[in-house]
Amino acid sequence: MNDIDEKAPGAPDRSWMYDQAGVIPYRRVRGELQVLLITSRRGKHWVIPKGIIEPHLEARHSAVQEAYEEAGVRGSLHPNASGEYAYRKWGGTCHVQVYLMRVEEELSDWPESHFRTRRWVSLEEALRIINQEGLRRLLRHISAGEKSDKEG
Repeated sequence: MNDIDEKAPGAPDRSWMYDQAGVIPYRRVRGELQVLLITSRRGKHWVIPKGIIEPHLEARHSAVQEAYEEAGVRGSLHPNASGEYAYRKWGGTCHVQVYLMRVEEELSDWPESHFRTRRWVSLEEALRIINQEGLRRLLRHISAGEKSDKEG
């Protein structure tokens, strides 16, 4: 099974690889876990805040920057990446290191607010509306951990 989500079936296989960092912003409302999704740049898909790791930043700090720029949120980042996934874009492969971020502040205005929409959803809804299988796999892992935490 291929772990890379194909963005363009039949596109030429290129060796370019892009290292990205992203966050799954989350909160609890009445005990239920919610995640914050944003629209892709063109508004066609629901995604998480992510972007190319800036050369002068560590992955985790780049992820925090993307959360601010793309989703207008700030919060506490878990110390270690929760996982990673890959997808095809720009004629190459993007490898995304993903961190969990407990949201502590939602800004009413942020750098990309004029072309992105953000939406709080349950994990179950996120699994339904996200197209990238690698990201859905990460969310299923979080969901499984959430259920075992409730049972234990």
